[in-house]
Amino acid sequence: MDAIFHEKQEGSLCAQHCLNNLLQGEYFTPVELSSIAQQLDEEERMRMAEGGVTSDEYRTFLQQPSGNMDDSGFFSIQVISNALGVWGLELILFNSREYQGLMTNPINEKAFICNYKEHWFTVRKLGQQWFNLNSLLTGPELISDTYLALFLAQLQQEGYSIFVIRGNLPECDAEKILKIVRVEQQQRPKLIGEDDAQTSSGLRVNLNPKDQGPGLEERPLDSDEEQLRKALALSRQDMEVEDEEADLRRAIQLSMQEPTISGSTTSMPCAPKESNVSATSGTSSTGSIDGNQENSLSAEEIRRKRQAYFDRQAQLNTQAAAAQQQDTKPTGSDGQ
Repeated sequence: MDAIFHEKQEGSLCAQHCLNNLLQGEYFTPVELSSIAQQLDEEERMRMAEGGVTSDEYRTFLQQPSGNMDDSGFFSIQVISNALGVWGLELILFNSREYQGLMTNPINEKAFICNYKEHWFTVRKLGQQWFNLNSLLTGPELISDTYLALFLAQLQQEGYSIFVIRGNLPECDAEKILKIVRVEQQQRPKLIGEDDAQTSSGLRVNLNPKDQGPGLEERPLDSDEEQLRKALALSRQDMEVEDEEADLRRAIQLSMQEPTISGSTTSMPCAPKESNVSATSGTSSTGSIDGNQENSLSAEEIRRKRQAYFDRQAQLNTQAAAAQQQDTKPTGSDGQ
């Protein structure tokens, strides 16, 4: 893989990267491509001037920006075609009648140039293997012969224009080496900046390779999968918090409920300790708190109400004991 020339993305110079990755060397610079674009602009101006330099069409043409380049580094298909023409290379539209009529298997071609909106990249055969040399990737991506046709079809469905390269490409070291040896790619390259994006989001893919099945490797999460993982994590946290709150409410409710009462309150034994309180259905009229009121009380208010309940029970028991002692005390008339 090290022998393959792969120019990575800088600014919006994807047309330059596409050409250099195709030719496997630093053959074109932005200045050289700008020169080609200016030459095309001048040729277009001269054709428009043939209709008269005083015509409205000509004046409108002069006011419009160049269609062959812009300040961001974008270059048109005409610039790329003229640049390849220097090397005797020709572009043929992949889905044109001219090419489709040839019934050529894509694996028998030498290279393709792909374009979507303002992005260009190269797919080239080196030795006996195909590689995606997209400048947005961290490195060359190996494409199998069986996957090439599917890969190109997928690009077309996504709106890409694909051009077939015809002619003799210049010799390169990667071509010579890969004619002798075949390479294997254990891990597919990622998009440039993808690792930084995952680090900033705090997400990691931590899968056991044994669980991934044969031929599968770790892959970065796309935006939908990241949102799904976040949602699942938040839902699990909410469930844990709700479970803890439910357990706390049940414990408070059990501690707040009255002991079982039989008969009148004056016949109750001494006020029970907190650990000896037995739970009832919560229907007794004294000392019980319903669920809605309980949820609105703070922990300190619940503690005070519970203590007040025990104090009242102790007071009632004391009064009951005093009354019993008064009833059993002998009177003066009985002693005479």
